[in-house]
Amino acid sequence: MSKLILIPTPIGNLEDITLRAIRMLNESDIILAEDTRKTGILLKHFEIKKPMIAHHKFNEHNKLQAICDMILSGKQVALVSDAGTPSISDPGFLLVRKCIEEGIEVECLPGATALIPALAVSGIPNDRFVFEGFLPAKKGRATKLQILSSETRTMVFYESPHRLIKTLNQFIENFGENRKAAICREISKIHEETVRGTLKELVLYYSNNTLKGEIVIIIEGNL
Repeated sequence: MSKLILIPTPIGNLEDITLRAIRMLNESDIILAEDTRKTGILLKHFEIKKPMIAHHKFNEHNKLQAICDMILSGKQVALVSDAGTPSISDPGFLLVRKCIEEGIEVECLPGATALIPALAVSGIPNDRFVFEGFLPAKKGRATKLQILSSETRTMVFYESPHRLIKTLNQFIENFGENRKAAICREISKIHEETVRGTLKELVLYYSNNTLKGEIVIIIEGNL
């Protein structure tokens, strides 16, 4: 049956892909990829030969109906992002919503995502948490942080290396320098690292250490 399938891809180590994900990629007629070059490396590694179409935040609005029409014509379409689960801080939500409106079946395979491993190793309570992803770059950022200052659940954020120090200092302004946190980067890769401490300690650490790679920040709630 034709449908849209969201297929998680490894966030680092290629061995993290599931056998089912490999099978579904092989069975799909078309693969929608956030970056066809990066996905091409993955497909080549697993000897998957399927046509790809670029589907990213700059063109997804214009492609929704065409993709739905493709599925309705009988095609099975797979959606992948550069790493992790599509639509989680990556393109995918708009297409999923459009497919639901068109009566198209949508399936999502379980698989890799950065926030769950980071939560598990953080040492911060994870029975209740809120995932905030990337904070707004400018508009609404201050308001969002002010609202989160009273959040009692553990908070999870994504951040880029060049903005980390600025973001940590903003967390201190809103949450206090003694709030416990953990920073996980390069999860499942060779240089995987988790640093734990107060927000003040983390600022001091990263002010004196070169930082690269994808970053997940875990911060305890307002207890």
